[in-house]
Amino acid sequence: METESEPYVRLATLRQLHQVVAELNTARSLADTLQTVADGALNGLGFELCAVNLVRPDGDLVVAAVAGSAGAEALMAGRVGSRSSWERRLSMGERWGDLCFIPYTEGWVLDDDDVPQWHTAGPTPRFPDEWHPMDRLFAPMYTAGSSGGELLGVISVDRPRNGRRPGAWGQEALQMYAFQSAIAISNARLRSNMQRALVRLEREQQALRASEESFRQAFEYAPSGMAVAEMGGDQHGRLLRTNDALCRLLGRSASGLRRYSFSDLVHPEDIGTLLRTSAEGGRAELRLARRDGTYVWVSLRNSVVADTADGPRYLLTHVEDIEERKRHEIQLAHRASHDSLTGLPNSAELRARLGARLCSRTPGSMADAYASSGAFPGDPHGFRPGGAEPFDGIDGFEGAPAPFDHHVHLVAPGDGPVDDGAKGLAVLFCDLDGFKSINDRYGHNTGDAVLIEVARRLTGGVRDGDTVARLGGDEFVVLADGLGTADAEDLAVRLRNAIIPPIRVEGRAVRVGASFGIGWASCGMTAEEVLESADQRMYVEKRSRSKAGRRAG
Repeated sequence: METESEPYVRLATLRQLHQVVAELNTARSLADTLQTVADGALNGLGFELCAVNLVRPDGDLVVAAVAGSAGAEALMAGRVGSRSSWERRLSMGERWGDLCFIPYTEGWVLDDDDVPQWHTAGPTPRFPDEWHPMDRLFAPMYTAGSSGGELLGVISVDRPRNGRRPGAWGQEALQMYAFQSAIAISNARLRSNMQRALVRLEREQQALRASEESFRQAFEYAPSGMAVAEMGGDQHGRLLRTNDALCRLLGRSASGLRRYSFSDLVHPEDIGTLLRTSAEGGRAELRLARRDGTYVWVSLRNSVVADTADGPRYLLTHVEDIEERKRHEIQLAHRASHDSLTGLPNSAELRARLGARLCSRTPGSMADAYASSGAFPGDPHGFRPGGAEPFDGIDGFEGAPAPFDHHVHLVAPGDGPVDDGAKGLAVLFCDLDGFKSINDRYGHNTGDAVLIEVARRLTGGVRDGDTVARLGGDEFVVLADGLGTADAEDLAVRLRNAIIPPIRVEGRAVRVGASFGIGWASCGMTAEEVLESADQRMYVEKRSRSKAGRRAG
């Protein structure tokens, strides 16, 4: 008889489930929706207790709604459980589809975590599927409806009215309910966001409906630049009206500015920034041309105004002078990447410039040969689609970059198939000889003056585009590209000879020598390995000369 009545029981449950799902979508607010989710688990699924845990922006889960027990609600509502504790729970127990069931025999390990709960001890079940007070059943809610989406929250249910663990039908019903609840919560959030957006829009429209006189006063006497420009059409962006502050900032008359748009005045290097800026509510920091040909850094902020309710729309642009801030930012950036004493690039900047020229692939390898030719097995013409995808066509070279990066490899002269006339990126490691004795004898002020003069002489002895950096102490590094072996050796001699002449400091003449080690940057090496190689060669060169010879250069 029980088997014959089971379809009718399922039909009645399905009707109840349909009813509670319909109620989910009639809730007016997010809070109402969450409470309806909790109530629906009781009314439609046959549980006596339910809590809805919602993921907060910080990732933790807050108990947003409780149904079935005033005591449980007072104990749990508003309390937060950490994301890590919830992930631990959802990874335990038995998997019933997307559901997670943790039997009382395992749940005791969760008693001391920070997830709010109401479970209490109870007697051992009398039959296998009897519900125990310490049993836990969780129904995760995902944005995509399944575990493939982002976790939205967790429905936690307890105490089935029939006293039994849910069977296949009950599990399927709870899983369907969690799916529909996730949709309802997402829709409630969307409605809430839309309502807030509508409120903001209404406030903006009220502000835009202010009288023309009030707008004129605010526009004309604003302490920073203001402009009204056409929006849309062939004349989009053309300046129609400017205030006195903007005219003074750009050194131009109001009538003169009406011949331009901001795209006519922007610095050529900043035109892309201007074009990428949204016309409606966009912001951009760029340079505008003054009448005298100089440029000033400004912050542009655009908003849309309407002449009348249904009339043409214009762009209202606020122009703020940020020249001083930009100058300060450039100074800070320079200080972070340059030595405060000599003004040369510092150690971090040197490594960054060197690392930018290197890649991890060793020139001449099989993967490099395929990458440079563009031909892969099964693709003799080099037309392999998706050039940005990893190359995995040859065993041992999985993950190698695709052949369309146009990277020009650095090769040390003489290390490859090219003859000795090959050119490369020379790394000259310079260590001053005799500097410590000057520092000890005459003091740090004299030592600093020597370092400043050495930096000047090194900079004057290299080409434009070469890098002279201070690595630290009395160590300097020169990066010179496009040199052969003989060129690099000649450069080291010239720089050593430039350092040798006496340096006058506070009426006295002091001299230092210099030892140079020449290394070569080659792809497949790290910046640290390149510098270490040049450093080692410098010490070999230093040891090969007598102490007197080092002081003499």
